[in-house]
Amino acid sequence: MKQVLIVCGHYGCGKTNLSLNLAIDAAEEGKKVTLIDLDLVNPYFRSSEYGELLQSHSVRLIRPVYANSTLDIPAISPAVGFALAPDEEGLVILDVGGDDVGATALGQFAHEIEKSQYEMYYVVNRYRPLSAEVSDTAELLAEIELASRLKATGVVNNSHLKQETDAAAVLEALPYGEEAAQKLGLPLCFTTAPESVAGELLGKVANLRPVKVYVRSPWEE
Repeated sequence: MKQVLIVCGHYGCGKTNLSLNLAIDAAEEGKKVTLIDLDLVNPYFRSSEYGELLQSHSVRLIRPVYANSTLDIPAISPAVGFALAPDEEGLVILDVGGDDVGATALGQFAHEIEKSQYEMYYVVNRYRPLSAEVSDTAELLAEIELASRLKATGVVNNSHLKQETDAAAVLEALPYGEEAAQKLGLPLCFTTAPESVAGELLGKVANLRPVKVYVRSPWEE
């Protein structure tokens, strides 16, 4: 049966970098993987910018129609519907735009997604200004679920400070991730950490998932 994995959350929580890691890791395990860039809100820092990287790992990328062009028109590719068809095989990962506005695009595919085995990761980052409080994350998820017509199945603690992320920052955010999952009544699927600091966290963080940092700001290059 087709597997669908939805990655959603607040702007800047790190959805795209996580989506890239999940897609590439699954492809390296031998799975047929399609990554759908469903971010029609923010033309920057999204999966469409990493086509060559994904292609090098045999991951199929479906972009918005005018992604990486001089036009800024939100239009969903017809290929999205075909990729989500029940008779298609493999893993489909959807990198969804931030907040309820971005999740609205997801809502039009809710019926097809519900026919598959789907998971919906709600990505949280303690260090983002508008989601630093657990109460804020709960309100935001309610808006995303209403707009998408789908329910989250788990929380991912992706708390980071971009290039300043160290082991201490990851450890400091552990209670936040656990409290958010508890308040939402969802399992905490895993906590991420950049590969550069993951070694320091072994045995200290349950369900630790090291991630490569693919998404960088121009000044980080």
